[in-house]
Amino acid sequence: MNILAIGDVVGSVGCRFLRSRLPALKKVKGVDLVVCNGENSADGNGITPASAEYLFQSGVDVITTGNHAFRRREMYAVFDSCETVLRPANYPGDDAPGRGFLVYDMGRVQVGIVNLMGVVYLDPLDNPFDTADRILGAGLPKITVVDFHAEATGEKKSLAYYLDGRVSAVFGTHTHVQTADEQVLPQGTGYLSDLGMTGPVHSVLGVKPELTIRKMRRQLPVRFETGEDPCEMDCALFDVDEKTGKTRSVERIQVK
Repeated sequence: MNILAIGDVVGSVGCRFLRSRLPALKKVKGVDLVVCNGENSADGNGITPASAEYLFQSGVDVITTGNHAFRRREMYAVFDSCETVLRPANYPGDDAPGRGFLVYDMGRVQVGIVNLMGVVYLDPLDNPFDTADRILGAGLPKITVVDFHAEATGEKKSLAYYLDGRVSAVFGTHTHVQTADEQVLPQGTGYLSDLGMTGPVHSVLGVKPELTIRKMRRQLPVRFETGEDPCEMDCALFDVDEKTGKTRSVERIQVK
């Protein structure tokens, strides 16, 4: 089966571009399941009920998030009520809204989707390695993929090797820059350090460059605004063997 993982969608401009390109890509590539990181899909940052619904209506099956998951309080009820919108599973305690993994029933096959967040240069959540052990120990389908929302490539790749042979794929999100290290690890887990971003090409991680430059030079508060067209959609296609749960190939994709 073909699982398409889409990098962080930035603002309404990214949402619109995804809607304009995703249907054709799904048809051309024979995509069976779409997992998309939507934690920045609202203008400003975070995710709202409206931006989540827009992504679903555009052809996304499961939305993952990260460190901006809880920026918008109006989203808390959606995390609790909609099982196909995930937040990082390694939030400590039982207070965080929603869930960090699910089993997606496609009829002929079930797919596990896990959302984790790194702790290197990010918030001090529970250890993602231990959290992954706990989730996998509870039993997930043979085909399971992990969105690891993390800053450091070393942390991302370490988790991938730790889970090699135990999950079908590990793909990184958060840095908004697509990496060129797609591979199938020795025990059959597909990997890419970062999917990249769905949003403006001429931007700094989706933000207008003049605003990030002002922030870097003056160190004073700056209200960030999302860049404008043209856009691109960064993603990766994982071809997974339904019988073994192993990844056969990884294709890195940039849609202009």
